[in-house]
Amino acid sequence: MDVVFKAQRVITSAGEGARTIGVRGGEIVAVEPYEAELDAARTVELGSDVVLLPGLVDTHVHVNDPGRSEWEGFETATRAAAAGGITTIVDMPLNSLPPTVDIQSLEVKRKAAHGRVHVDVGFWGGAIPGNEAELRGLHDAGVFGFKCFLLHSGVDEFPPLDADALERVLRQLGGFDAQMIVHAEDSEAIERAPRAYGGRYASFLRSRPRGAENVAIAQVIELARWTGTRAHILHLSSSDALPMIASARRDGVRLTVETCPHYLNFVAEEIDDGATQFKCCPPIREAANREQLWRGLADGTIDSVVSDHSPCSPELKRLDTGDFGTAWGGVSGLQLGLPAVWTQARQRGFALTDVVRWMAENTAAQAGMRRKGHIALGYDADFCVFAPDEAFVVDGQSLRHRHPVTAYHGRPLAGVVRGTWLRGTEVTGDQPHGTLLSNGAC
Repeated sequence: MDVVFKAQRVITSAGEGARTIGVRGGEIVAVEPYEAELDAARTVELGSDVVLLPGLVDTHVHVNDPGRSEWEGFETATRAAAAGGITTIVDMPLNSLPPTVDIQSLEVKRKAAHGRVHVDVGFWGGAIPGNEAELRGLHDAGVFGFKCFLLHSGVDEFPPLDADALERVLRQLGGFDAQMIVHAEDSEAIERAPRAYGGRYASFLRSRPRGAENVAIAQVIELARWTGTRAHILHLSSSDALPMIASARRDGVRLTVETCPHYLNFVAEEIDDGATQFKCCPPIREAANREQLWRGLADGTIDSVVSDHSPCSPELKRLDTGDFGTAWGGVSGLQLGLPAVWTQARQRGFALTDVVRWMAENTAAQAGMRRKGHIALGYDADFCVFAPDEAFVVDGQSLRHRHPVTAYHGRPLAGVVRGTWLRGTEVTGDQPHGTLLSNGAC
């Protein structure tokens, strides 16, 4: 074998236990008791203070490359991902120029990423008005599904779908069993809400009410019910929607749901006025709402936790004025998702097996990746070496993403990523050896 890992704590589908893991050709070919002796060119023995996790799969990352690479970029984003124990990301179709809405733009994006990625990278396609004829071609070219907005996306080149267009696209995607992932906020509800302005976080929160999410999610549920197409709710922030999501799934609607570490960590009551690094859409809500989201994870109504890493250049955050009305909405936290979730999860009695389910197993399954998210025979040898009892205080300047702006700066977190391995090779950040993924091939 190429490399053997011996660890007293390994997370597999059977739970946590001592294991010896053998790797050949980038694939897991042996999962044996800890005492097993396997011949290999290299043996990595891990101490009892760390846990060997499957590499995390983050299916919601805005790399913004090409076109807005001054906001992030493939090199910096994938270095940050690896530093956070993430071995696979799926890049969102917007904020790059051009957006990924046809085969030509997909090829432009792949060319921008080629030879520059430190983890494996897949791509979502976009569904916008007028590109229905492009969707099957994009699917056949390898995108993992299609993203749409139900209100203005924040960039003019990625306009939203109205209800009729959404139904047409869902019916089309159902014909080749592709998935629609939806930014679910209702445009009319947002238009009727008070406008966000100035430095008060409470003003921004009123501008993105829970009702806007609830109405949009209800619409997606019914269209998914009528069409039978797979639908996925992005970055759930409103806990009010959990009962109807659970009801729809009991009825057999093909629906999955994600939330994000910032909704599980931060609460509106503690966000200072002018702290625009916390601005995101939908917004971080109140403490009681946060606890309901945790209950949604506990009972399985929420499937997964992903970063929604949405960085920008610092001046766009308007940190100088603290104006929530004009600041770019997005939290930069790609590298910090695992410790951020673990910090809160352990306080509520969850185990690392739960975190792995939310951030590796279920995210891989949602994207249709059959070789990612598990430490098991036949899977890619993607690993995260995690010290769950070690703590640190976040220093934005030390993070690997392009700009030091993050809502987590100064926050104490539990759990440190000691190392990341992609298909049996350690990711050091020096030489990129990630690959570009296509649906059905990973």
